[in-house]
Amino acid sequence: MAPETMNMFNADIMGKSPTAANAPSPARAALRGDDKEMLKAAAGMTRDLNAPDAKIFWTDMLGSVVVGYVALAICFTVVSGVTPYLAGIIAVLALYRAGSFIHEISHIKKGDLPYFKLAWNALVGVPLLAPSFMYEGVHNQHHAKTKYGTLEDPEYLPLALMKPWTLPVFLIVGAIAPVMMLGRFAILAPLSLLFPPLRREVVAKYSGLQINPHFRRKPPEGEAARQWHWQEAAASVWSLSLIAAMATGVLPIRTFLIILGVLSGVMFLNQVRTLVAHFWENDGEPMSVTEQYLDSVNVPPPGLLPELWAPVGLRYHALHHLLPGVPYHNLGKAHARLASELGPDSAYHQTTRRGLIRLVGHLLSASWKQR
Repeated sequence: MAPETMNMFNADIMGKSPTAANAPSPARAALRGDDKEMLKAAAGMTRDLNAPDAKIFWTDMLGSVVVGYVALAICFTVVSGVTPYLAGIIAVLALYRAGSFIHEISHIKKGDLPYFKLAWNALVGVPLLAPSFMYEGVHNQHHAKTKYGTLEDPEYLPLALMKPWTLPVFLIVGAIAPVMMLGRFAILAPLSLLFPPLRREVVAKYSGLQINPHFRRKPPEGEAARQWHWQEAAASVWSLSLIAAMATGVLPIRTFLIILGVLSGVMFLNQVRTLVAHFWENDGEPMSVTEQYLDSVNVPPPGLLPELWAPVGLRYHALHHLLPGVPYHNLGKAHARLASELGPDSAYHQTTRRGLIRLVGHLLSASWKQR
């Protein structure tokens, strides 16, 4: 879920502002321009891979939804043994995969996949308290050439340049995000309709899946505003219904807690994935396209686990920054072509890593130096 948790913490909690003036790694600092050969090859060799396949999108999304909700139903109905715990793990993984399509939705061109966004919001976005308006209009700024890694990038914090204790805080925020989302939609959204000053704060600070506490979102306009309003209304009704059903006893407290627990698992897993999506070494200055690529991470095959913690193409995060228009199901093909054609000295190979533990270790090591 390309998707990053809601901005409900401030720069003081995170230790330093995103303008911390610490130098990036020598390998990235040495390259201040663009690797034109790599950029030309990436564009030229993948021209036939830009069209999304509707059958793959619908089958993958709906299959993940079915598996996730069936597993969740087993959690509700089975109360003993290891079965509910195994079902809970399956529910988290399947719904996390389904939720990750929010990232693809932010890149789909209008008319390419009719009704996909509507179906996704109804089946996934609203129930998981992360409707697509929370990402659309936010994520595109993360890809803007002049905004990546700056104060205007909603999805960037220089975590490698911050104090070590900020990393566990970053993960904890992801784990408690469902409670914050409930509050945002059940309380802040209705109240903000009555109090314009509060509405401005809700729109600016609490309406994006972002991690940069300095980012302020602008009010939507036109079609974006209409999409925002119905999605927000649906999420508010869903949140209020959950709370009311639990408070009146219609929904057992155990079931309510299971729902929150699964949502917490989904958002925590996404936060872990976010933690290793980049090297987070930029000090706030604008970067070239190649520098942005080198600050990002690919975890290609043969490893299988990344398909669980970085699904829907997110294991090719660096490649996605190079080719944001290529749909997730074609990123593997694009990677294979570029990896085989570009020589060992190409910058393309410098972002490849081989596992979650090593990536977390690299970030911990970099952060430890800031203590």
